[in-house]
Amino acid sequence: MITVLGLGPGSLSRVPGPIRELLLDDTRTVVVRTLEHPAAAELADLREVVACDDLYEAHSTFDDVYDAIVSRLVGFDGSVVYAVPGSPSIGEFAVRRLLESGAATEVIPAESFVDAILAVVGYDPLDRGLQILNGHELPSPLVLDKPTIIAHVDRPEILADAVDAVARVVREDQPMTVVSGAGAPEEAVVTVSSHDVDPDLAGFRTSLFLDPEPSGLVGAVHVMNRLRRECPWDREQTHESLVKNLVEETYELVEAIGAVQGPEDWVALSALEEELGDVLLQVLFHAAIGAESGAFDIDGIGSVLVQKLVRRHPHVFGNTVADTSEAVKANWDRIKASEKTASGDSSALDGVPSAMPALHRASKIQNRAAKLGFDWEQAEDVFPKIEEELAELQGAVGGNGDVALELGDLLFAVVNLSRHLGVDTELSLRAATEKFEARFRSMEREGPLQGLSLEDLEERWRRAKTAESR
Repeated sequence: MITVLGLGPGSLSRVPGPIRELLLDDTRTVVVRTLEHPAAAELADLREVVACDDLYEAHSTFDDVYDAIVSRLVGFDGSVVYAVPGSPSIGEFAVRRLLESGAATEVIPAESFVDAILAVVGYDPLDRGLQILNGHELPSPLVLDKPTIIAHVDRPEILADAVDAVARVVREDQPMTVVSGAGAPEEAVVTVSSHDVDPDLAGFRTSLFLDPEPSGLVGAVHVMNRLRRECPWDREQTHESLVKNLVEETYELVEAIGAVQGPEDWVALSALEEELGDVLLQVLFHAAIGAESGAFDIDGIGSVLVQKLVRRHPHVFGNTVADTSEAVKANWDRIKASEKTASGDSSALDGVPSAMPALHRASKIQNRAAKLGFDWEQAEDVFPKIEEELAELQGAVGGNGDVALELGDLLFAVVNLSRHLGVDTELSLRAATEKFEARFRSMEREGPLQGLSLEDLEERWRRAKTAESR
């Protein structure tokens, strides 16, 4: 039988009497996880103990250390006591593995470092909840919507990384409390801003405590809900009234993406971050309106998205094999088609939004038809169609047909050519427009254009084009 018990957060005198009796029973082999703990060090002065500190030195990963501890424990004959800092139920991963091993084990509860920290900071977790995180494995996104303990900040770099992660999602003056050796005689408590946390405070029994205002994504949801309650303009908005905002913000986001010159273009990336936030605001706005009617909320939106992503990625969440992007896309299209059938959609063209930008929609419609074989085989086959549509447009301009309709047919054929060439029509036309804009502005910089002859305008255009190529 292996008896697992906790040494509490401090000295041996703080350990309850019955547990001390087990620890001092000389008929039992006592194994301590580490001597870097007051009670363990005191116990080692009173009797022989087996420490596991050497296993931390011998292995490069915590997983290997935990496995080695379990192997050591099950290797002893007779009764064994395994003593860990704090409580065996919190943060003791080797205990979890011991229980999973099937070895005969009993666990005796004890005071944890969490109890000691809560006593130090004077907080009752039944007030507004409590979140406990591992400093070595902080989640992403880091949601700080309630009082939080970040434990296991045992090295300066781990503490520094944890502080940096927190600082990115809380207000600049958010106080943080660094608690070292809680419950022990050498207990130290330092409350400072994130900028003033000393990484050298890190240690085996060091934790961070903070009680922040909701921040990050959760904070944005809270702010949006308050605006919806208290701001007259926000209260008046509907799904329909916000459509123009969503379209405008989306185009601004596309422009910001196009401005990024590389992974170290920090100014442009900062602008991109802001524009992404503006688009996210629109999602949060619609979620708040949906929640008021009971139709859906932000959690529902997230849940539906998770279900869709899992369903359409069976190569990640299931047993399907897809080793290439092409295979992933084929799976996605097949699953999406089956979803459309289940929802009652009957046409291969169903689901392409009519409000999509015309060039993009034309390309999507053509792609849908091409998947069923209705397409030219190669780009060269499209040129005669473009010439045909151009001739029909010329005829319409001469009075034989509908100019707008024939112009649309020509554009549709050009989109088909761009699709075969692998060129995005939206990006291609945007680049051409930006090139024209740059040249035209260059013409304007030479002086006013008003009143110039066409020959003069063409000469300025030639100079602008020449200057561009230098």
